[in-house]
Amino acid sequence: MVLSAKNQAPRTKNVFFMKDTDISQITQEVTLLAKKAKEAAHELALLDSGGKNETLLKIAEVIAASSEKILKANSLDLAAAAKAGIGQALLDRLSLNEARIAGMAEGLRQIAKLPDPTGEVIREWTAENGLKIKQVRVPLGVIGMIYEARPNVTAEAAGLCLKAGNAVILRGGSEAFNSNKVLVELIGKAIAESPVRAGAVQLLPPQDRRSITVLSRLNGFVDLIVARGSEEMVKEVTANATVPVLGHGKGLCAIYIDKSADLESAVKIAYNAKVQRPGVCNAMETLLVHQDVMFEVVPKIAELYTQAGVEIRGDGHITGLVPQAKFATDEDWETEFHDLVVAMKVVKNVEEAIAHIHRYGSGHTDSIITDDKKTAELFLKSVDSSCVMVNASTRLHDGAVFGFGSEIGISTNKLHARGTMGLRELTTTKFIVEGQGQIRE
Repeated sequence: MVLSAKNQAPRTKNVFFMKDTDISQITQEVTLLAKKAKEAAHELALLDSGGKNETLLKIAEVIAASSEKILKANSLDLAAAAKAGIGQALLDRLSLNEARIAGMAEGLRQIAKLPDPTGEVIREWTAENGLKIKQVRVPLGVIGMIYEARPNVTAEAAGLCLKAGNAVILRGGSEAFNSNKVLVELIGKAIAESPVRAGAVQLLPPQDRRSITVLSRLNGFVDLIVARGSEEMVKEVTANATVPVLGHGKGLCAIYIDKSADLESAVKIAYNAKVQRPGVCNAMETLLVHQDVMFEVVPKIAELYTQAGVEIRGDGHITGLVPQAKFATDEDWETEFHDLVVAMKVVKNVEEAIAHIHRYGSGHTDSIITDDKKTAELFLKSVDSSCVMVNASTRLHDGAVFGFGSEIGISTNKLHARGTMGLRELTTTKFIVEGQGQIRE
């Protein structure tokens, strides 16, 4: 997820960047952290579902009972972010309240209710020589989670990793440092009263960006880095890492309203996808409208957008129909605004809509609004995104909505996981072979 230069809000100054810290000291501290996580991961792999669920419920209990402490820490982050001039949509991502804290706790309870993926037999067979072979799900091991802005990710990532049998080392953005620090302390308090070993959930110290590079090069201790945030951050982490990286980056989502769409439903979906929460990765940034319905759709949705404070940028058709709209530049078509801004374009047909998405999209989530099955099938087959929808808001591409409890993120990679990552995506597989004395002739 990235903002263009002209739309990007100023970043919070990283007050935790310690220029004078020796890199050898950072390496020593991070390596010690990773060793503790590796030890915890070995024990987690042996823990049964009951023990993991007990831990998750304890964490949920502690977080729910500590809202005052969490909100106090979050207020410090919000004050610093506001002083730095961060925009309202990004402030919303950073902000916690009683409802969101309750949501974090409930998310952990939902994860506890989900089936444990570890030990699941994917396939099994008997070979010609009598060997009994099966492929089963096992934990990945130690996951480094690098993310920005949203402190609720701290609880979600910890919960999902623990349920899948993984230890996790968390590194949120400096803008949420106080919130994340308190949350990890509370998680640690709960773990101390559970069957899980200390070290299973840790916060990456020191708050120096070089620590991320050190962590991402600890092959043998760290098994996967999940990078979730700005396109710039994901690219930086990936470029410097030797550990495999799953990037959860740019979310440039589009909706295409076809000529056969139920127009009332189309307007409702397009409004929801842009306005409901504009600062998140599955919010719609580009609205494409078939030329045959532009006179009916564009004025209606433009009026609703304007009432909601959405700035409209569009092509010649849009600016002709919407007096307040600004003319869209090429940069607008490739920008993830993270704000109440939308780029709108009129297209001749579904093929032109698909071509636009191929050129400018990020492979995250795209949706078509249509009642024509053949048009829908063409869109579904042609658009190469991690999630392609029919008659639904892009905001619905979400772990909780999909029944995953929460999500570690939405991957636009094609290996090893793509789209919303839940418990199964936090596992790998191994083969278990049982013989009766067979040898290779």
